[in-house]
Amino acid sequence: MVELTINNLQVKAEEGMTILEAAKSVGISVPTLCHLKDLVPSGACRICSVEVEGMRGLIPSCAYPVSEGMQVETNSPRVRRARKTIVELLVEDHPQDCLICVRNKNCELQDLSAVYGLREHRYHGESKEHSVDLSSPSMERDPAKCILCGRCVRVCNEIQKIGAIDFANRGFQSIVTTPYNKGLSQSDCILCGQCILVCPTAALRENSSMKAVSTALQSKTKYTIVQIAPAVRATLGEEYQMPLGTDVTGKLVTGLRRLGFKKVFDTNFAADLTIWEEANELVNRVKEGGSLPMFTSCCPGWVKYIETKAPELLAHVSSCKSPHEMEGAVLKTYYAKKLGINPKDVYVVSIMPCTVKKFEASRAELSEHTMPDVDAVLTTRELVRFFEVAGIDFEDLNDDKFDDPLGESTGAAAIFGASGGVMEAALRMAYHTLTGEHLDNLELNAIRGAGGIKEATIPIGGLNLNVAVVNGIGNIGPILDEIKAGTSKYHFIEVMSCPGGCINGGGQPIHQKTDKVLQRMKVLYDIDKKSVKRRSYENESIKTLYKEFFIEQGSHRAHEILHTSYHERKI
Repeated sequence: MVELTINNLQVKAEEGMTILEAAKSVGISVPTLCHLKDLVPSGACRICSVEVEGMRGLIPSCAYPVSEGMQVETNSPRVRRARKTIVELLVEDHPQDCLICVRNKNCELQDLSAVYGLREHRYHGESKEHSVDLSSPSMERDPAKCILCGRCVRVCNEIQKIGAIDFANRGFQSIVTTPYNKGLSQSDCILCGQCILVCPTAALRENSSMKAVSTALQSKTKYTIVQIAPAVRATLGEEYQMPLGTDVTGKLVTGLRRLGFKKVFDTNFAADLTIWEEANELVNRVKEGGSLPMFTSCCPGWVKYIETKAPELLAHVSSCKSPHEMEGAVLKTYYAKKLGINPKDVYVVSIMPCTVKKFEASRAELSEHTMPDVDAVLTTRELVRFFEVAGIDFEDLNDDKFDDPLGESTGAAAIFGASGGVMEAALRMAYHTLTGEHLDNLELNAIRGAGGIKEATIPIGGLNLNVAVVNGIGNIGPILDEIKAGTSKYHFIEVMSCPGGCINGGGQPIHQKTDKVLQRMKVLYDIDKKSVKRRSYENESIKTLYKEFFIEQGSHRAHEILHTSYHERKI
């Protein structure tokens, strides 16, 4: 341990700790902009500068280690003046459009301006001018609002290991951009939105679908239906200062009905349906010698990644559509026919924790007879804005239940939103399919949690099924290398692009605390644990759907409506 003084307070810190970490350990807050926990500090923004006795200049606390006897001032007049000057210079080179900005009241630059009392413009000069990148159906990039903190670059390069954006040029001409400034749609970007979650301003944001959805809700000819992903119910309450990990399912249903949706369904229904088809596909591949290992296909960011980076392995990807696409397809076929509605009049909206779901909904492969399975995708953040515009006090809403029959689900479906959840749900059903028995131990702890690559071996009917869960696209490299080399031991692999899974998707409430992800996961596992039915094959509505429409798993009709194909995607 090292003893030092911070603001006249005696502090004991572990050797190797930075001044920033030592200060936070005793409740002293130091502002940061470029800093990201668990990554090697860059010290680029200098907003965390502090004064250390004996040193001539201010030093970045995020990058400087503590030492014995060090005396630190984090709030001296000199430090405050320096920080205020940094913020002032950033503000002068920033668009002055806070009132119409999507990050108004949720912007770190705005917060720092308030903290350091900016009340006038003291610096005047040339401002950067850049066009907004609107090339992607999922995300928008506005370089004029970029403060060059580099957090998005580091997440994309060091955590996700995609490298779709980076710094270019020097000095005043510096910019964070895609290769040759061609736009996100022409880069390696998988549209996961992790860069949005770390961006302190609105330089990166989702491509909003609020106007399209609002128009559909006002239409007299459209039959508007909405579905909610499992991860949304575990996070939306954060935007209303509810305790972290509050399950707001019932309030969500009520709020969506008040917005004017004619039916409110649960994407968990389709998660169970996905398991019926995906587990069946896995069993067939194991029995009949199909391409193994089989990859899950629920994450469209992962699908876009393999289409671009390793198209030679596409045969290993399950042909199943993702749950919300399956639900949309069922709504526009089985359900529309059941209600006697023209499928073209059915307008399906998905509330998703994800930005790349917007891209997925626009794929030509996911359209039935020129109609998209899903017409629009709203992120969790967009839904909050929708409620605010409609004057809905979310906290005061009563709880309501999903509509039937596409609202029934099991506990297995709820855990889809957490890394390892799809795998766990699929194994519960595959075990039953191969043995005719129930899997007794439903909590497969080996594939839960925040590990980068989690693996397990499940004995099923004389076969030791080797499975892996890839938590975050940045961890997929070694797995793909093994498959290409023919040395992979796995039969089944789940891949989620976002660390933590959909619970930490790019469309979720913006935060900088990694512990939030684990608490969000716990909500979904608690829903599963409290469910009366915890295996997808126990869903009675799914049984009825097969009896009345699909006949059996993997049938011709099921393949036509619930399955799709993927192709090489060139940049």
